[in-house]
Amino acid sequence: MRKLAIPLLMLSTWFAASAVQAAGQMKPGLWEMRMESDMMKDMPKISREQMEKMRRLGANVPQMQDGAIVTKACISKEMAEREEPPQMTHKESGCEARNYQRTASGYSLDLVCDGANMKGEGTVKGTFAGNESFHSVYDFTGVAKGKPVSQHHEVSAKWISAACGDVKPPSDFAKKNK
Repeated sequence: MRKLAIPLLMLSTWFAASAVQAAGQMKPGLWEMRMESDMMKDMPKISREQMEKMRRLGANVPQMQDGAIVTKACISKEMAEREEPPQMTHKESGCEARNYQRTASGYSLDLVCDGANMKGEGTVKGTFAGNESFHSVYDFTGVAKGKPVSQHHEVSAKWISAACGDVKPPSDFAKKNK
């Protein structure tokens, strides 16, 4: 199960962040995201040396604080103004977001996975508190690499500054690493 924990957490964070970026209510700039998950107990321990090596390779390695994953994300002006969700498909897992709905104070979507290594369904629901913070809840039940999985996690985020510094928007990072 430990081998599944990191990919599942990263996938769910990716979908939650994509939905939030699409909601059109975020202030552009640097955001701090804190994720608490019931899968944290299955996370393998990563040594300081491994984390430093990943950072040298350009990875935005999250910090572990009080049992939560804390990371920074850069939201570009274009991402913050987006009215429609980006294509939220994760090809490696066979997962995609469906039924995206936006309200005045939040958003929701269904997550459907039908890939060779992952099958199941989930939901993501988020609520904004102005344009400088949000809270989202993610639940998923299915099978990953033949093992049953049931996940619940929550993401709280807050705007930190207009300048992102060294943190690049996800689309810039993807272009750089192709």
